[in-house]
Order: sequence, then C-alpha cells, then structure tokens
Amino acid sequence: MQHPPSPMQVFQHPLLQDHGLRCWIKRDDLLHMEAWPGDQAFCGNKWRKLKYNLLEARAHGYTALLTFGGAYSNHIAATASAGKLFGFKTIGIIRGEKPQPLNPTLTFAQNCGMELQFWTREQFRRKEEPEILAQLQQQYPSAYLLPEGGTNDLALQGCAELAEEILVQEQVDYICLSCGTGGTLAGLIQGLAGRSFALGFSALKGDFHLAAVSDLLAPATWINWDVRIDYHFGGYAKTPPALLDFLVEMKTYYLPLEPIYTGKMLWGVLDLVQKGFFPRDSRICVVHTGGMQGWKKD
Repeated sequence: MQHPPSPMQVFQHPLLQDHGLRCWIKRDDLLHMEAWPGDQAFCGNKWRKLKYNLLEARAHGYTALLTFGGAYSNHIAATASAGKLFGFKTIGIIRGEKPQPLNPTLTFAQNCGMELQFWTREQFRRKEEPEILAQLQQQYPSAYLLPEGGTNDLALQGCAELAEEILVQEQVDYICLSCGTGGTLAGLIQGLAGRSFALGFSALKGDFHLAAVSDLLAPATWINWDVRIDYHFGGYAKTPPALLDFLVEMKTYYLPLEPIYTGKMLWGVLDLVQKGFFPRDSRICVVHTGGMQGWKKD
C-alpha cells in the first residue's frame, strides 16, 4: 500500500502576495490507488487513516470492516471503497433514519457492497459502549471494528507520515488543515515532532477540539499547534452563499474545493492572512484532505 507523495501546488493569491507570504496547497485529494484513479472516496486523509488499519485487519485474518458514520460521511464512503478494493466485506452503521431515496454517499457505499444499518440517534450515541461493541463483535465475528471517522492509534500513525512528506517537499513554517474528529491534526502533530506549527480549522461548532486532540496526543504535550473554531459558518455542513461563492472563485486558481471541510479551512487561512496572523516571509502549507466524494460538481 505504498504510494508516491501527493503533489504540492503553488497558491498565488493577491492577499498572500500583499502580506509577503508564500503558500502551497498539499493536494492530498489526489492521493489514491492507481488501480482506481477515479475514486474520490478512498483518498487524502481517509487513505492515510485507513492504511495501517487495513494492514492490521489483514494481518489478523479479519475478512470484514465495520464502522460508523452519518449519512454523508466521507469515512463511510472511504471504508466502502477500501473494502471493495482490498476484498473486505463492509458494514456501515448509519446515524438516523434511512433516507428515501439514498443520497449519493450512501448509494456509492451500497454500490461498493457495503451493508447499511440505520440506527436511531439514541442508539448511535451508545455506539462506543462496551456492551454495544461486544454485541456487534458477536454478530460479526470476522469484522474489524473502526471508530467513527476512522481515528485511532493506527490512523494517527498514517497521518504522521504527512508531516515528513510535506517537509521533504517544502520547508514550511505553518501547516493548516481542516478538523473533523481531530485525528488527522493529531497525527500531523506527532509527525512534526516540534517542527513547524500545525493549525487546525474546526468544521464543527464547539470548542471541543483542543481537548480531543490533546487526548489523542497524550502523554505527549506538544505546543506547536492550535485549533481555530471561528470558521465553521454556523456548524457542520452549513454552506451559506458567501462560502459557495468562494468555492467558485477558487476554481480560477485551479483548486477544486468542497464547502464542508477544505473550503471553510482555506477561507479561514485567507482571513487570518488579512488580519496579519502570519508573520511576513512565512511559508505556509494548506492541506487539501479530500472529501470531494459528497460534493456535486459542475
């Protein structure tokens, strides 16, 4: 499951030039299996999170993958795609009632062969309870269990490789990326080992990311990172017209974005540039983590 590094794309925006900054986009959305180049689900940070989990599942003889997510989950789509590609049966526990008809994400997962189960929100909140996990393991004894979002120690190991990959390509002062569960950011911080500053941008409303990432990093206490919580645009999956207009503008820079994660993050980066957050002559890397599978593009 080795792959060449995803490319770095120079990003020349007037705001960056006005403030004396240099910026690159780490195109992890282009990181995928050569055998399946058209797949936009199993790519980017989902590739990195699943990589060592798939090797672990295979090494211990599991023949299925079971995981959890919402109806538009990039992780659900990625797990379904990975299962089809590597020969695992897949089971997805989906939060909420079954939509009629299935949305594009769930249709994709089902077409990859994923068995979909729909749990009420109350059931879904209990998914990490030992009793619930034991019942699932008994029902699916050949299944390797993946947490919602795919974040665990093996996922962090895969995301840690992102740090070295970036610093070999360009020596940068800041690395910026979007945050969902915080796993990709935690892995990046581990991989940096004190080099460069990692700046996360929360795609969800709330201030839980600082604690969540700290817990994932424990017992290490790196100080070269932070999370900005003021660029969620009203909450997860909220897409006001101004944000959608921004995505259209970014197409002129040959940069396809989606509004749930990467679009909000890059908006936040440019806003911080305008506010003078980054010292002049700073070198910035912005990570495009993927997530394009659920976004309807013209």
